[in-house]
Amino acid sequence: MAAAHTPQEAVGAAAEAARRALDGSFAAISLWERERGRLRVLVNVGELTAGEEPQPRDESYPVHDFPEIAEFLHERWAAGGEPHAWVETAEGGHTGPAPHRGRQGVPPAGGWGRAAALRRRGRGSCVVAPIVLHGRAWGELYVARATGSPVFDRDEADFATVLASVTAAGLAQTERLEEARRLAFTDPLTGLGNRRAVDIRLDEALEAYHADGTVVSLVVCDLNGLKRVNDTLGHAVGDRLLERFGSLLSLCGAMLPGALVARLGGDEFCLLGVGPPADEVVRVADELCRRAAELELGEGVACGIASTGDPIGPVSSARRLFRLADAAQYRAKAARSPKPVVAGRDGGPEDPVIRLADTSPAHPPERRRFRGRR
Repeated sequence: MAAAHTPQEAVGAAAEAARRALDGSFAAISLWERERGRLRVLVNVGELTAGEEPQPRDESYPVHDFPEIAEFLHERWAAGGEPHAWVETAEGGHTGPAPHRGRQGVPPAGGWGRAAALRRRGRGSCVVAPIVLHGRAWGELYVARATGSPVFDRDEADFATVLASVTAAGLAQTERLEEARRLAFTDPLTGLGNRRAVDIRLDEALEAYHADGTVVSLVVCDLNGLKRVNDTLGHAVGDRLLERFGSLLSLCGAMLPGALVARLGGDEFCLLGVGPPADEVVRVADELCRRAAELELGEGVACGIASTGDPIGPVSSARRLFRLADAAQYRAKAARSPKPVVAGRDGGPEDPVIRLADTSPAHPPERRRFRGRR
């Protein structure tokens, strides 16, 4: 689990390791979604039957069909006990803790859900171990054996309990790593990507551009009027404007498959498109400008675009593309343009935007940077 790159890979690694450790033919890990009252299968490994997929999109079961996780476990914990695994067989046999099954072990009407599922899928027995995370039932580890294989015994159920605890520890570590990644690459106010996320994605995109000509487009946006909102209505209202525009940028960015939207800092945002033609990116940016002008707060947005799909000359680095997009945005702001300004579309290499971007860094044009709160 520690070597996995994503939460899904971590869960898959845990299920496969448990299957092998318990000599099972099949294993699954399910999440208890309390708000929906269901166990949702995250991963299936081993010998799959009809209807089972390695990473199912929507394989789930009502908790009332398998009530152990919702009822019995809490009753046992309330009495000071610990969650333990139990064994079920296709014939309805049971070893270890289980929910109330009726007088003298007689199954309730309709039969026992797990036994019926075992028979339907040609399996003889299974061991079910609760996964407890942060003191709450998180889900379950399920390992089964094919019909004709030895039935799981009590010792193996105890071992499954240990494996479920190890899985829970791995899930907790995965959560911590995911949170660290989120904080490292996410703007805390808007929930968009941050400058670090853009830099990494842009470097990767330019590698693809140099390798096979993949079109890379960068849209840089400057939210107009934030300082006025902060000065007259307060920073809390200014933050709401930033969040509102961030949501609008995310909505428009979704029109471009695989686009990254981010807040660079203060009142500056960007959209990075990799693959779509430059004209498509310009169309989306134009829609963004139109919608931003309709926001109740603020004064619209100044938008600049630089795309390798336009005649902007060599783009050897991310810095070059940023300078071009930033220069286009500067011209849009200076002209109070209601539409985006696109580098290279007004005279190719002689475009005023390109000449502006080529201004010596020692003598940059006068402009306001990162107005408002960072």
